[in-house]
Amino acid sequence: MVVNIYDTANQMERDLRGTQEFKALEEAYAELKKDDETFKLFRQFQNLQMQLQQKQYSGQQPTDDEIKEIQGVADKVRDVKSIQNLMEKERGIDELLSGINNVITKPIQELYKD
Repeated sequence: MVVNIYDTANQMERDLRGTQEFKALEEAYAELKKDDETFKLFRQFQNLQMQLQQKQYSGQQPTDDEIKEIQGVADKVRDVKSIQNLMEKERGIDELLSGINNVITKPIQELYKD
């Protein structure tokens, strides 16, 4: 029997869109986008996080100014209810995907269990 695992993955992608967690994330993101200033702040925070991660992945340390900048933006983000709501919904999706990952990788975990 030949299994096309990508067919299963594509079905999972479609199923994920129908989950309560994804729908909640979608709604939270739409709500966030309604306020231009809040959305700009959110994008700024995302970009700073990405820049910091890229620097760390390449073995570089962030400068004190970069750390202060992201901390300042993070402080602003903490005060915005719609951004906090979105981040809460992201955690829900992360938990769901982590559980799915555990199921998918179970054969590998079992293989190395001995």
